[in-house]
Amino acid sequence: MRRLPLIAAMLLASPAATLADDFPVTVRSCNRDVTFAAPPQRAVSNDVNLTEMMLALGLADRMAGFTGVSGWRTLDETLRKDIGELPELAPQYPSKEVLLGADADFYFAGWNYGMRVGGDVTPETLAPFGIPVYELTESCIHIMKMEKSSMSDMYADLLNLGAIFGVREKAETLVASYKQELADLQTRLAPLDKPVKVFLYDSGEQKPFTAGRYAIPTAMIEAAGGRNIVDDVEANWAEIGWEPVIERDPDIVVIVNYGEVTAEQKIDFMRSNPAFKDMEAVKNNRFFVLEYVEATPGPRNIAAIKRLAEAFRVE
Repeated sequence: MRRLPLIAAMLLASPAATLADDFPVTVRSCNRDVTFAAPPQRAVSNDVNLTEMMLALGLADRMAGFTGVSGWRTLDETLRKDIGELPELAPQYPSKEVLLGADADFYFAGWNYGMRVGGDVTPETLAPFGIPVYELTESCIHIMKMEKSSMSDMYADLLNLGAIFGVREKAETLVASYKQELADLQTRLAPLDKPVKVFLYDSGEQKPFTAGRYAIPTAMIEAAGGRNIVDDVEANWAEIGWEPVIERDPDIVVIVNYGEVTAEQKIDFMRSNPAFKDMEAVKNNRFFVLEYVEATPGPRNIAAIKRLAEAFRVE
């Protein structure tokens, strides 16, 4: 076999050497420190937004598959293209058996994003099988106290994934680009006399399911120049009553589009219900649609903030 010149051999070896030098790494996941001796090679992510974080960092070749998408929503063209041949291992939340069957060596999920408090699949139940878990930051409110949501929550997840998989520089570059995009947007936005009052309507007719104080849409709405009218709800995502929504009278209703009930059906429900007829958003027909993957933490948040900002400035 022909031998490489010494300098060429050193250049080819250097990336691996640099990667090895970065490990072990320890990251903070909710209220835990998790240490990785080496980058995962057979990772599994749950839900479309978490999967897109993995893809944004170029980690498809380190994945065994994904879970928790087709049971509730369809893959859009962007994700379908980016995900390539990766298999969906379970249409909803995976069982331990699914993860073990995939020979998973890492699970990227969150509380109510692939795991339930006290459920069969948690960091504690997977630990004996050598499957470490990194938890989506937005979801940590289910097990610990947190500050009000901010875009830093999404940035933290990307940076931590970068550390876990040995792609720190790529993660740092991506996060820096998001921060710059947001700063540029806020520099050129027309000022508002006061924040636009916003209600986010996810689902439910008897009682609406919405984004509270710790959900990423609250941070997105604020970044765009609005205020989530139920940002005093001490939860990330929660079911509330319609009474506070009617009393607080939003200027605009943001609809999350996914599942069997379409965004247009949700809008029709609000337009046709006499209880909402005096609501400013309904009277002025001010509805705005976000896709599920835009309204949950992930790479599409910044573009969604731009669209929200434009909608908030339309009379």
